[in-house]
Amino acid sequence: MERSLRAARIATFGFFTLNGFVMGMWVVHIPTVEHRAGISHAVLGWLLLLLGGGAFAGMQLVGPLTDRLGARKVVPASAALCSAALILPGLATEAWTLAVALLVFGFGNGCLDVSMNTHAVQVERGYRRPVMSAFHAFFSVGGVLAALVGARTLSWDWSAPLTLTSVSVFGLAVAVLFTPALLRPEPAAAPEATSEETGAGQRTAPAGQKAPRGKTPSRIWALAVLAFMLMLCEGVANDWSVLGLREVLDAPAATAALAYGAFSTAMTIGRLLTDRVAARFGPVAIVRYGTSLAALGLTTVALSPWIPLALAGWTVFGIGLSGSVPQLFSAAGHADQESAGVNVSRVAGLGYLGMLAGPAIIGPMTHFLPLNLTFFLPVAFCVIAACAARILRTESAGTVASAGPVHERVGNQPA
Repeated sequence: MERSLRAARIATFGFFTLNGFVMGMWVVHIPTVEHRAGISHAVLGWLLLLLGGGAFAGMQLVGPLTDRLGARKVVPASAALCSAALILPGLATEAWTLAVALLVFGFGNGCLDVSMNTHAVQVERGYRRPVMSAFHAFFSVGGVLAALVGARTLSWDWSAPLTLTSVSVFGLAVAVLFTPALLRPEPAAAPEATSEETGAGQRTAPAGQKAPRGKTPSRIWALAVLAFMLMLCEGVANDWSVLGLREVLDAPAATAALAYGAFSTAMTIGRLLTDRVAARFGPVAIVRYGTSLAALGLTTVALSPWIPLALAGWTVFGIGLSGSVPQLFSAAGHADQESAGVNVSRVAGLGYLGMLAGPAIIGPMTHFLPLNLTFFLPVAFCVIAACAARILRTESAGTVASAGPVHERVGNQPA
């Protein structure tokens, strides 16, 4: 059983990396696709909203489906859909065909996002210790691989349809390769079980505290709001870090690009290290002190008169922010084993809206404030998240973050 659990973890790494790689290949080819479709930057901006809308719809649909059918069936199907849909933007030659393509591609991405995170929760439950952040780190690794592969294929003058079709075929092969290692659905917990009736160290919510079927508990919505705020912060870094260094500190273009590089590198390294820290200190500490550190880093960016200090601030911001969102996904998935997919879809869906909202909110604010001062909005969100970190405490007391051994089951066998 230990070998099958290890294989399931490797397979989950594979799907996260695939998701990052597929999305990264789309990002690399945005200018080529825009030119092929003959649209302006403004039109592309509106069409990208369809990508986000499709992703949100996919997340909300696949959450209940994953709970009903199991991640073992839904993850590979979602990966196949996401990979196959990547072909469509490369084939679009008009605005309306690109709109349809982005809607379908976004839908596939949303399905894969929620289903693979739900399976990651199942793997984490089997390991009985935090492993979620490392999965998210490998999503970033996939993006880095996409940047390298995309740069090479563009230098070879490969067309977008050829490259994206090749990536789609590769994605389908990866989905087939890793599917056999995915875990089977876990048996549902007995509805009458309480914390006094379970094994030593394991706690389940008393029946009286369980939310009615079909109704999302208020705690899940609280986690979703935190995900919205923190992923908004991440979206601000993705879209405004380079421009901030360029406009506020008058940095050269090559130097300004280091701002996003510092942030994304720090995020990746931080997520690779977070699981060990979470196992030692718990998810509450990760969110509380991580977001506090992120607030300090972004405040440094906003007030810095020197380029090196601003780059250091983006690095600190990335390190502080890196582990928080995975803890929210993990907490949502562990809150109720039978509704893990639905709960993860709520947190991921609202978080994704936050990622999209960040750039949209900061842009209009620059009409009234200098760009660096608008960064105090995400600073405030980080401070709120630090103060609200206790929302994770209920989950951490009885699942993977507990100090003592926990008797968990994966499939029908004890881990």
